[in-house]
Amino acid sequence: MPILKVRKYPDPVLKKKALPVKTVGERERGLIEDMIETMKLSEGVGLAATQVGVSKRIIVFNPSCDEWRADALINPVIVKKRGSEKKEEGCLSLPGINGLVNRSTYIRVEGLDIKGKPVCFEAMGLLARICQHEIDHLDGILFIDRLSPVKRFMAKRKLKKELK
Repeated sequence: MPILKVRKYPDPVLKKKALPVKTVGERERGLIEDMIETMKLSEGVGLAATQVGVSKRIIVFNPSCDEWRADALINPVIVKKRGSEKKEEGCLSLPGINGLVNRSTYIRVEGLDIKGKPVCFEAMGLLARICQHEIDHLDGILFIDRLSPVKRFMAKRKLKKELK
């Protein structure tokens, strides 16, 4: 199975809003399989299609540290949120950068599964954080955009320094 190239900051694709998936077919299912394999080999817990240069509203995720059970969500929408918690996050597109990000502790998400069927689920803890992080990617938002201005400046400076 091919491994997709994970786009790194400051790639402009990371700041673009992804387009909704109109129909779920073999092309989308193939992309999802490749994204899951890429996420697994990159040792990530989530990946958005925009991170691999594809402008489609698709995310994959695996919050389980003990075993590998990845899942996918197409056209995800957070329909309910509550609670708030600040925890450290990192990102495959921002290697070596971590920061404290405030996220909801509970969310309800709607979207489509890999067969194109509507799904709705509740998420708490790490799964809620992953879904919010990946949906942000689909909206062109990086986790560093949610940091304080000083922390964001320092993170961007570190990333630019590493590019040289």
